[in-house]
Amino acid sequence: MAKEKKGNKSDAKKAKLAEKKQKQEKKAQKKEKVKNAKVEGSDAEDVDLDAVLAEYKKAQEEFVKVTETVSEAPPKPRSSSTFLASPSNSNQLLLFGGETWNGALASFFNDLNIYYTDRDEWHCVTSPNAPLPRSGHAWCRGGNQKDSVFLFGGEFSSPKQGTFYHYNDFWRLEPSTREWTRIETKGKTPPARSGHRMTYFKNYIILFGGFQDTSNQTKYLNDLWIYDTQNFFWHSPTLPSAQLKPEARSSFTFLPHEQGAVLFGGYSRVKTVVSANKSAKGASQGQRNILKPMVHEDCFFLRITQPPADSPPNTPPNVRWERRKKPANTPTPSRVGVTMSYHKGRGILFGGVHDVEQSEEGMESEFFNQLYAWNIERNRFFPLALRKPRPQKKAPQSEQRVGRRGRAQANEEELLKQLAALQAGSSVEDADTMELDLKSGQEPEELEAPTRDMPVSMEFPHPRFNAQLAVQDDVLYIYGGTYESKDREYTFDDLYAIDLGKMDGCKQIFKREDDTWVGSDDEDDEAEDEDEDEDEDEYEEGDFEMTDEEPEALMSPSKRKKKQVDELSLADTASTVDSSVGDDVSEADTVATTIDDGLPHPRPFESRREFFVRTSNEWQEILMTSLRWKGIQPETLTIKEIKTKAFELSEEKWWDCREEINALEDEQEAAGIGEVVSLADKADTGAGGAGRRR
Repeated sequence: MAKEKKGNKSDAKKAKLAEKKQKQEKKAQKKEKVKNAKVEGSDAEDVDLDAVLAEYKKAQEEFVKVTETVSEAPPKPRSSSTFLASPSNSNQLLLFGGETWNGALASFFNDLNIYYTDRDEWHCVTSPNAPLPRSGHAWCRGGNQKDSVFLFGGEFSSPKQGTFYHYNDFWRLEPSTREWTRIETKGKTPPARSGHRMTYFKNYIILFGGFQDTSNQTKYLNDLWIYDTQNFFWHSPTLPSAQLKPEARSSFTFLPHEQGAVLFGGYSRVKTVVSANKSAKGASQGQRNILKPMVHEDCFFLRITQPPADSPPNTPPNVRWERRKKPANTPTPSRVGVTMSYHKGRGILFGGVHDVEQSEEGMESEFFNQLYAWNIERNRFFPLALRKPRPQKKAPQSEQRVGRRGRAQANEEELLKQLAALQAGSSVEDADTMELDLKSGQEPEELEAPTRDMPVSMEFPHPRFNAQLAVQDDVLYIYGGTYESKDREYTFDDLYAIDLGKMDGCKQIFKREDDTWVGSDDEDDEAEDEDEDEDEDEYEEGDFEMTDEEPEALMSPSKRKKKQVDELSLADTASTVDSSVGDDVSEADTVATTIDDGLPHPRPFESRREFFVRTSNEWQEILMTSLRWKGIQPETLTIKEIKTKAFELSEEKWWDCREEINALEDEQEAAGIGEVVSLADKADTGAGGAGRRR
């Protein structure tokens, strides 16, 4: 019995060791991916985007015709794409473009994917004349041209997102034929941009807002453009200076209305002045410009009046912005990255994120998965909640046929049975016992093949922002979205459906885990290290649980004896080691910081957190070298303790260099370099943070 117990424990130990080895191999492969991505993308800042896009165009022209194929799996995960219910087919959803960020490099898409809601199938469309890869673009259905979809703008970037390219091309998609057509217009056209929004009103396509990313700064826009789908020209109305109009913004809600369009919310960054050196007093603090995030919660109505019928063809409509009151019962706290889809005079809102800036070390964010309906006429938000369906009593088999067609078929079968009974010489009362051999023309219709079972939950999808929404036949579809945790960005790869009429659950059409991330993930590394420590503790506990076995069993040629000896020696010197480690580590800190040459140096406009993230590995090596000089083995410290001490080293270096760095920042501002603005943006966009809420 004891031997069996010992054998079971040894097998469990071997299984855990194999699992641990598999984790280590996976971790090594992940680090190798990061290293390769950095090497391959090291020259990303010097990439010629025009040449890259020319290669895309050349490869695309190799497609001879429009081809639609059934996909074996849903499309690759992506963010900043566009998602729309097909205006020509009530069983199709359209998905185009988008990008994905894996922590090291960005990839862009230009594939058109179609989801068939009645078949539960994804189709991929390739075309020789499709728009080039992009994200942050906008599209909408065509108003009077109800079967068309119009697309404008978007952005493309270098792999490490150091250089941006904005589009100003205008396209029309015919969903029924899958044909793309680039629209060339005479006269003025909207400037290139991304993050804008489009909607429709009768024979007009309305475009507003967005942003332009340059090498120095991000410029938010508040210009209004109207495209006439009948006369084929763009018009930018000149509004009176005294007329109130929305401020520059992106990522807002823009919905159609019977008399024009309505606008709500949005996100932008506004210039503000802060003290350059908070530790100084009075006028010696100095000032510097930064871009401060701004969440818009205002609401505007765009009233559009068509020109008289006898007007010349190129007569533009009359437009006027009218400010409305802030909607009642607005979701709190204020949030950005919310998305809204139009449905029967109301907007369906989902998700969002609320950022709370705490300090230079980072930003704490709260993500949401609430669902609201914004009644446009009443200008009021109503929360939507899921409710369990009422249990229905199952009708008897004879009563399960419903409708005129079912009753007619039942009556026909009854008459045929009575006729068969009379022909057989039986009475009409015996008709119920007769069995009918239906002819081929009288066979009942075959039932459709049942679709796969999809799990239904009474909870909304995971909190996220910038999810893609579409409403088709009173069903809301939620695709993808983004979530952030520490330095990692999660791009959701899922699709859900909610019946807005019944609200009887959230159906999961598909859901896949994001396995594309190759960037640094301190949280995962720490979790793995903690798991390894726990495994080691379990092994030791398992060893000492066997002390009631025979002595021969304890004398196996394993490392247990050495481990016990080490533990005894450690127990004798535990107090001295604990006391000496703290002192020696502090001495190592002072030694490391006094050596100025060869130590990592902070950059201008770099916070303590950014400095440590960039130089974490170097500080850990410096710390471990200093510990070895003092005769302390770094293995006696946990990974968490090493990272904490390394952060303290980097923090001390950061504060020691503050005066020098402040002087460099002042010199750059005086020279008009403008890096205060650009780096404030790039720090977010490079890591996929708040910049993606644009």
